Amino acid sequence: METVEKIKQQIAENPIILYMKGSPKLPSCGFSSQVAQIMINIGEQFAFVDILQHSDIRAELPKYANWPTFPQLWVEGELIGGCDILTEMYQKGELQTLIKDTAAKYKQDEA
Repeated sequence: METVEKIKQQIAENPIILYMKGSPKLPSCGFSSQVAQIMINIGEQFAFVDILQHSDIRAELPKYANWPTFPQLWVEGELIGGCDILTEMYQKGELQTLIKDTAAKYKQDEA
């Protein structure tokens, strides 16, 4: 499977997915750490991809997303943003609403 196809599949299969350096419990950079902490604080499940373990995704995702940096949060197939945008949304309460609404929608689908 080509890298871009793999990225599209990950985004399609996971309503909330975070591309980051490291893992939420063991982030490998300050920006990824900050975003992972925000996501953990919101308290809903989310998928993640450690781009340090997947150099192909690390190389291709910025081109696919037209977004040069990591972390990247995707919700329902849409790029929401990186650390600065997510921090600002979290401080305003917007990110919590988006994540909780999305999580609730997909919990209903599983029931």
